[in-house]
Amino acid sequence: MACGAAAMAWAVRGRASAVFGPSVWRGPRTRRAVALTFDDGPSQDTPRILDILARHGVAATFFPCGANVERLPEVTQAVAGAGHEIGNHSHTHPLCCFRPPEFIEADMARAQQVILEHTGVNPGWFRAPYGVRWFGMRRAQGRLNLKGVMWTVIGYDWNLAAGAIVERMAGRVSNGAILCLHDGRELRARPDIGATVEAVRRLVPLLLDRDYKLETVSQLLCPTT
Repeated sequence: MACGAAAMAWAVRGRASAVFGPSVWRGPRTRRAVALTFDDGPSQDTPRILDILARHGVAATFFPCGANVERLPEVTQAVAGAGHEIGNHSHTHPLCCFRPPEFIEADMARAQQVILEHTGVNPGWFRAPYGVRWFGMRRAQGRLNLKGVMWTVIGYDWNLAAGAIVERMAGRVSNGAILCLHDGRELRARPDIGATVEAVRRLVPLLLDRDYKLETVSQLLCPTT
């Protein structure tokens, strides 16, 4: 019984699990490159993160929630317009475990539609809310032509101070790492992401000083050279 429960927990939350659909959690270790990613946006402070990234000339991948895109379409348009990659993080940020497959697919499809309507971008990557995969997700990903993305390092930036976020991520980064932060807080209308913004302000130059190249998920996983 315990072994079965552990196996199920790994299938649902394990970063390397592809039980419920194609998924990746890191890029190749052969290149000194990482992907910086942001979940749960957009928020009113996402432009502050865009400014930091622009200042250093680096690209990132944003996984917005469709409902947040509907509330702040101009911010998501700014993300796309700045050349960053946009993925799908569901429409309503549900905890998918125990949800029926029809609900999961409808929620993912709604986000896909909203993002396409407001930005002209049809996402190719999907990150499950809370990193929780479930029955029906494989079929939904196949129908929507999405590949799942987990992370190598997560910043816990929703409850850590900026210094602790930077220390955690800088101490765990390695070639090919996918780094997960949040430019929103689920579906909250005006979330406080000050710790995240400050962490990004410190983390980006730190990574560049260590000679890491900051890329989008697609660039990291599908390098052209």
